Amino acid sequence: MAASGKVAVVTGAGSGIGRATAMALLEEGYSVGLAGRREDALEETVKLAGDNGGRGLAVPTDVGDPASVAELFAKTKAAFGRLDLLFNNAGGGSPPVPFEDIPFADWQRVVAANLTGAFLCSQEAFKLMKDQDPMGGRIVNNGSISAHAPRPFSAPYTSTKHAITGLTKSTALDGRAYDIAVGQIDIGNAATAMTERMKDGVPQADGSTKPEPRMDVEHVAQAVVHMAGLPLESNVQFMTIMATKMPFVGRG
Repeated sequence: MAASGKVAVVTGAGSGIGRATAMALLEEGYSVGLAGRREDALEETVKLAGDNGGRGLAVPTDVGDPASVAELFAKTKAAFGRLDLLFNNAGGGSPPVPFEDIPFADWQRVVAANLTGAFLCSQEAFKLMKDQDPMGGRIVNNGSISAHAPRPFSAPYTSTKHAITGLTKSTALDGRAYDIAVGQIDIGNAATAMTERMKDGVPQADGSTKPEPRMDVEHVAQAVVHMAGLPLESNVQFMTIMATKMPFVGRG
């Protein structure tokens, strides 16, 4: 069912999961505010989505900066009038080094992008969704399989993704009174530039290095579209979508 008139914000929309999801939402009929650090990458996403009648708005954004995030949501509201969906997707990891060697700057950078960014964007979304008519909307957080189990040498990334689960639960509770539904999608091995190295082999918990299966990123985008398309009386609180044969379930 087309989402004519609905408005979304997608962070990290210049590549990977964010790009695929922004394109899928545009195809579904949403107007989309696309957030990311590089304006050229955001404009490329809008271009790749094809003829969307001016429903794609590229807004260069640092999700870890409160002023930049406020500007993103102000521009989206000015352009489209309301907000129905926020996909908190922006984020990244740090180089895989032993825990005791992780630079503090890397820790701060990952926390700012993955956790503080989701917090700030959710705050701005709450403000818009509470005050608009009709009231309410939906927030979907990108949690990752790392919200459940770590990879070796991934403490900053894994810590933030576990924290996203707490943010999801807290905002789901706090949003009830305002018809704001909050859920989380935990993604495993979507085929993007970020997971390209998995084809050649990545460290495993037993100390070995092995290639891992990946899945088409479009499957993730369609899962987000499904979550977004539900009426606000219903919510997918947590969804896990993963490459079927990745080493996560059981003993891998």
